Amino acid sequence: RWQKIFMFPLWSKMAVFWNKMFLTIIVLLIVLFLDAVREVRKYSSVHVNEKAANVNSSAFDHIQMKLFRSQRNLYLSGFSLFLWLVLRRTVTLLTQLAKEMASHAALETQVNDATEAAKKYMAENERLQEALSGKGDGKKKESTDTTEEKLKEEVEHLKAELQKTSHAFHKAKTEVAAVKKQSEGLRREYDQLMKEFEQLQQNLNKAEDKKDL
Repeated sequence: RWQKIFMFPLWSKMAVFWNKMFLTIIVLLIVLFLDAVREVRKYSSVHVNEKAANVNSSAFDHIQMKLFRSQRNLYLSGFSLFLWLVLRRTVTLLTQLAKEMASHAALETQVNDATEAAKKYMAENERLQEALSGKGDGKKKESTDTTEEKLKEEVEHLKAELQKTSHAFHKAKTEVAAVKKQSEGLRREYDQLMKEFEQLQQNLNKAEDKKDL
C-alpha cells in the first residue's frame, strides 16, 4: 500500500525540487535561530540592567515581554530545526530500507530459482548415473539400449544429411564458379563491343567533318 502511495507521479515531480526546498528551509530556520539567540542575549542583558537600575514597572514589563518573545522564538526555531533534520534523516533511512527490502526480495527469488534448478540438475544427474552404472532394473536398461540405438540411428541419419549437404554445397560452388566465369567473359565482350562502338563513333565523326569541309 505504501509503495503504491509513494509511486504516484506527483512525488517524482516534487523530488526534483526537494533538495533545493530542504536547503532553503534549513537556511531559513538557521537564520531565525541565530536571530532569536541574538534577541535573547540582547534583552537578557537589558533585563538585568533595568532590574538593577530600579526603573518603573511599565518599562520593566515591556522588557520582560520582549525577552519572553525572543525566548519563545528561540525555542520554536531550534525545535523546528531539530525536527526538520530528524525528518530528513528518517525519510532517507526509510528510502534506503525500502530499496534494501526490494533488492533482498529479488535476491531471495533468484536464490530460490537457483536452488530449484540445482535440485533438478542433481536429480537428473543421479538418474543418468544410475542408468550408466547399471544400477537400474531391466526396464531401465532396455530403455537406455533403445535410446542408444535411436541416437545411433539419428547420428547415421545426420551423417547422411551432412554428406548430401556437402555434395550440394560443392555443386553450388562449381555452378557459382561457372557463372562467375561466364560473367567475366560477358564483361570482356561488353568492353570489346564498347571499344568498337567508340571507334565507329570516331570514324563517323571524322567522315562528317570531311563532308563539311
